[in-house]
Amino acid sequence: MLAIIKTGGKQYKVSPGDKLEIEKIEGNEGDIIKFSEVLLVEKDEKVEIGAPFVKGAVVEAKIIKQAKGDKITIIKYKPKKRYQKKMGHRQLLTEIEITEIKN
Repeated sequence: MLAIIKTGGKQYKVSPGDKLEIEKIEGNEGDIIKFSEVLLVEKDEKVEIGAPFVKGAVVEAKIIKQAKGDKITIIKYKPKKRYQKKMGHRQLLTEIEITEIKN
């Protein structure tokens, strides 16, 4: 069984037992969250495609931890103008484990 969910402006292909790092979602470690924006559900080789979402389909997940991602460096530079700027960024992430896909 698998599903495609939408969260944080991205789409993820998930199955029960999968662990994902997604953009930060409010909640504490151990909380159960539900994703109702399910785009596709496949169960026993029967595929249901939403328009845009599958009615009644819900994917449940458990929050494992809230963390920050790796640091990335952003450099802006304009030649011949003596302009350069260096910045860093660490994205806030939530690690989840998919527990159940309900259809």
